[in-house]
Amino acid sequence: MLEINRQVREVTGCRPDSLSDDILNSKEPLVLRGLVADWPLVSAAVQSSDEAEAYILQFDSGQQLTAYRGEPDIDGRIFYNHDLSGFNFERIRLPLPEVFENLRQYSSEAQPPTLYVGSTMVDNWLPELRRDNDLVIDGQDPLVSIWVGNRSRIAAHYDFPTNIACSVAGRRRFTLFPPEQLENLYVGPIDFTPAGQSISLVDFANPDYAAHPKFREALKAAQVVELEPGDAILIPSMWWHHVESLDDMNILINYWWRNTPAYMGTPINVLQHAIMGIRDLPPEQRDAWREIFDHYVFNTQEENHQHIPEQARGVLDPMDEQMARQIHNLLLSRFKR
Repeated sequence: MLEINRQVREVTGCRPDSLSDDILNSKEPLVLRGLVADWPLVSAAVQSSDEAEAYILQFDSGQQLTAYRGEPDIDGRIFYNHDLSGFNFERIRLPLPEVFENLRQYSSEAQPPTLYVGSTMVDNWLPELRRDNDLVIDGQDPLVSIWVGNRSRIAAHYDFPTNIACSVAGRRRFTLFPPEQLENLYVGPIDFTPAGQSISLVDFANPDYAAHPKFREALKAAQVVELEPGDAILIPSMWWHHVESLDDMNILINYWWRNTPAYMGTPINVLQHAIMGIRDLPPEQRDAWREIFDHYVFNTQEENHQHIPEQARGVLDPMDEQMARQIHNLLLSRFKR
């Protein structure tokens, strides 16, 4: 286990139906102790894994879902193969009762296979579960997902949306890094990833400091916490987080939301386009484009375009849905050329 001195700041006394704006808009991770301890699902899980399983299966839609299955020798680490040409797990489709059946079987094995169901939409696969097991996030319509599996290690990654992750069954350890630690985390490919997000290539269980020396610097900024059933953690947008599931059966429900309208698109698409269109330009042209991006995007100020008549400012005005759609259509037409 990594030696990390900084603990995530904790808040107690929060209620799932009255989270304050200070919490929801926090720029730092927050542990919300006991936030969902009164959920019926958590109460069932505290009794036993069998009780948690029986409670969840009341709401099962019967649809098959996607799971990751890895051989015992991966030791729970959902990752690439040895040369990053593929992955160390297989994707399989199976119904939820079979997931639980496998987890029960694996629990008796000293070194079991890894079985991991990630980011599965609750409203689609478990309709009505949220009736008595839910958070209220004012002004937002979050994406709510469930995660089920045995012991696993999910490499450090970031998410664009803000996230509240609720530990329902089993314990989870979160290790978090602020966004500026990107260069010290040795991030892998952007366009070929285990689950959609770029991940750190550092093995947190056995860091190779010869191959990843700057990881020592990342650890100086790291924060860590272990969640018990009923606890939750708020992870701000763009914070890196490594997640370990520590028990034979672990269930987590999380809430993702973004603070900007969905019509504004996903920044990763902009990054990929910039890599294609700007990264390999001659240095003097890249420098010029850096100034342009700073002027129009990263350090935009009203005085930058006051000289343009208001009716002619176009995309320089605050973005609305109509303008976003116009830009979207313009880009589509240009990509098709």
